[in-house]
Amino acid sequence: MLNWLLVFVPIAIGLEFIAPERHLLVFFTCGLAILPLAGWLGLATEQLADRTSEGVGGLLNATFGNAAELIIALAALRAGLPDVVKASIAGSILGNMLLVLGAAMLAGGTRYKEQQFNASAARSEATMLMLAAIALIMPAAYNALVAEYVPGGQAALSVSISVVLLVMYGLFLLFSLRTHATLFAGTAHQGEGEGHAAPWSPGRAISVLAGATIGIAWLSEILVGAIEPSAHDLGLSNIFIGVFVIAILGNAAEHATAITAALKNRMDLSLSIAIGSSVQVALFVAPVLVLASLVIGPAPMDLVFGKGQVLVVLLAVLVTAQVAGDGRSDWLKGAQLLAVYVIIGLAFFLTPQG
Repeated sequence: MLNWLLVFVPIAIGLEFIAPERHLLVFFTCGLAILPLAGWLGLATEQLADRTSEGVGGLLNATFGNAAELIIALAALRAGLPDVVKASIAGSILGNMLLVLGAAMLAGGTRYKEQQFNASAARSEATMLMLAAIALIMPAAYNALVAEYVPGGQAALSVSISVVLLVMYGLFLLFSLRTHATLFAGTAHQGEGEGHAAPWSPGRAISVLAGATIGIAWLSEILVGAIEPSAHDLGLSNIFIGVFVIAILGNAAEHATAITAALKNRMDLSLSIAIGSSVQVALFVAPVLVLASLVIGPAPMDLVFGKGQVLVVLLAVLVTAQVAGDGRSDWLKGAQLLAVYVIIGLAFFLTPQG
């Protein structure tokens, strides 16, 4: 746990009141302050997950882990930054599939020569991710080919696709938690020699969840206000900030819990967190933000992502499906996923502002 970073919580809040013009300093202190809160959020959800199955535990962790990202995105929507929101959505999908899952496989592979997980569940989630990739490709294609001939068609298509994705996410939950729950049962258990920490009571876990969420919400408001001036000061594009910096901060909880689970030989939980979180972002968080923008944003947000963002999401889905399809993992697979993430990051880093 990075508890020592909690000192940045009062520092970030103080800077916002004392020196709001120090945008770069405010941005970095807020980012550091969010990390331990996201870690506590992940720890609390892991405590709740220990009382359920691997599939349900992964869903709980993904849901509360994505709470930080949803809060940041809503704050960005209110600030009129839909491009940053869409970049953070694409970045979260990339980060969970490549960075979180890659780091978990690499960490687990350093302790165990080979780890097993439920291949059927992984393939089912990978199929949902392919559906999400198609949902991102179609608005971009529509925008490029026919949007200029159909006034308002782009917005109508985005809202319609958002409704379809929400329905599909509900059906996926019904499938994975109810009608085919055994398909998502874990194949590996806690590794030998790994002891259980003292369990928390449900009341304590829920209290920590609530406190961490409130803290993240407050800091997110401050962070979003510093995004554009900080990006300008650093010479980076808003897209890079959204796809990588904000997404990594929002995925901090998933990072901590997925790696810890992999080190305990609980790869089913790690995959459920990493891939399941990407599924949730694509099929729940993104459409919720589109619909929420109709109410809280200065202007509605659509699902027309940049061509580069659509391409990298599709490539990430394909490589993740390939890596996770055989029900086994090792450290080399983790390194391969991380290498893809770094290559994509370099391309975005060298993209000019604008």
